[in-house]
Amino acid sequence: MTKETSEIIGTEAGDARITWHPARRARLVLAVGHGAGGGIEARDLQALAGVLPGHGVSVALVEQPWRVAGKKLAPAPKTLDVGWRGLWPALARPGLPVVSGGRSAGARVACRTAVELGAAAVLALSFPLHPPGRPEKSRAAELLGSGVPTLVVQGGNDPFGKPAEFPDGSFDLVEVPHGDHGFAVPKRAPITQDEAVTVITDAVVKWVGSLG
Repeated sequence: MTKETSEIIGTEAGDARITWHPARRARLVLAVGHGAGGGIEARDLQALAGVLPGHGVSVALVEQPWRVAGKKLAPAPKTLDVGWRGLWPALARPGLPVVSGGRSAGARVACRTAVELGAAAVLALSFPLHPPGRPEKSRAAELLGSGVPTLVVQGGNDPFGKPAEFPDGSFDLVEVPHGDHGFAVPKRAPITQDEAVTVITDAVVKWVGSLG
C-alpha cells in the first residue's frame, strides 16, 4: 500500500476534501462519505480505509463542504448531493469503477446519485431508513431506487432502522449484531467492538470481490 494523501476539491457547495488510502494494484475505488453528525473519523470508515487497500480497493474518504468549513450542522439533502456530484470527477480520475458509499446521510446521497453519476455499486452503512421512533417516515424509496448493486450494513439495534424493518428489495443486507447507528456494541454484548468492526470489513471485502 502507498501513503495516504488528501486533496481539496472545489464544488458548487464549497470546498470538499478527499483523503485517499490507495491500493498498490487497485481495481476499484470505494468512495465513502460521512453522516450528518460526524466525519471520516467514524469507526466503520476508518476500518474500511485500513483493510480494503490490501484487497485491491483504493478507499477515498470524502468530507462534505460543510465539514471542511467547520460547520456543526449538515445542510439540506439537495446540497449534500451537489457536493457529491462536484467531487465525483476526482473520484473517477484514476479510471477505475467507483463504488459510491457512505454512512447514514452519506448513504442516502450515494443511493440518490448512483445512476446519474455512473457508480458501479452502492455501499450503504447504517442506512437511516426512518428517523428514530418515526417508522412511518420511511426513506426506503431512496434505497430501492439506487439502481445499482447495493450492500446495506446495518446495526442490529440501529434506532434509525433495524435490519428486520427493511423492505424486500434487490439489495444485500448484512447485520452487525447488537450494533447501534455508529456500530457501537454494549459492553455486555456477546460480541466485542473489534469483532463487530470485523463483521463490517469482512462483509465489504466479500461483496466488493463479487463485483465485476
